[in-house]
Amino acid sequence: YSSAASDVYKRQDMTIGCIVQARMGSTRLPGKVLMEVIEGKPVLYYVINQLKYCKSFEKLIIATTTLPEDDKIVQFCTDNNVNYFRGDSKNVLERHYRCAEKFSLSKIIRMPSDKPLLDPEVVDQTVEIFNSNSYDYVTNFLPSTFPGGTEVEVLSFGSLKKSWENAALPSEKEHVTSYIYNNRNDFRIFNVVNSEDLSNFRWAVDRIEDLRLVREIVSKIHKNPILIKDILELFKNEPNLVEINKQVDGNEGNTKSEKEDKEFLRTKN
Repeated sequence: YSSAASDVYKRQDMTIGCIVQARMGSTRLPGKVLMEVIEGKPVLYYVINQLKYCKSFEKLIIATTTLPEDDKIVQFCTDNNVNYFRGDSKNVLERHYRCAEKFSLSKIIRMPSDKPLLDPEVVDQTVEIFNSNSYDYVTNFLPSTFPGGTEVEVLSFGSLKKSWENAALPSEKEHVTSYIYNNRNDFRIFNVVNSEDLSNFRWAVDRIEDLRLVREIVSKIHKNPILIKDILELFKNEPNLVEINKQVDGNEGNTKSEKEDKEFLRTKN
């Protein structure tokens, strides 16, 4: 190939990748991604480890920020031989777009780093639905019937680009896919529904109580990967475990974003 032809060839040969967004500056639990679940194995280790059991993607990239505090995340990636990308700390949509562009991704699985017990089978199932239909965006939380901490989003590079070009609200830049579900008529969207509504369960890590629960789960389930059914089985045998993080408001982040949007619109008008 001439170099121009090979560039075209490369673009056609684009890949499906999983972008995990991670930063040290979480407002609710600062530094949580590198907090240890068990000795020497932080939250981010578990996110990556669970994703390793997925069969549906070729590249895994940790998308962090250019802030000095996130050098620790880059060091973790380097030590563990994981791809990383550094981008805008506030505009997470921009960070994802630039990351997908750099790694030539045609399809993107988006995964926040607060899901150390994500279920690789749910990820693969969501990707399969995306691949076998002409959807722009497939998720499992519009509305959710899955436990908090097992959410998945899959979108095309075209949808990410369209969002990046058009997003205006602070929440649309912070939450990557908000523009898509704010403009549902412009995208072909599908929501995966679980056979049983499990949305009352939650093992995402937003607060220290959540981390305590994850530590308990990991100390009691000795297998890889840990699936939803394994955790539900554990809860059946030890129902008191769900009390550990019962008080945590899993919706806190969205409430904060709504306030920021209102303020943005007020100053704009």
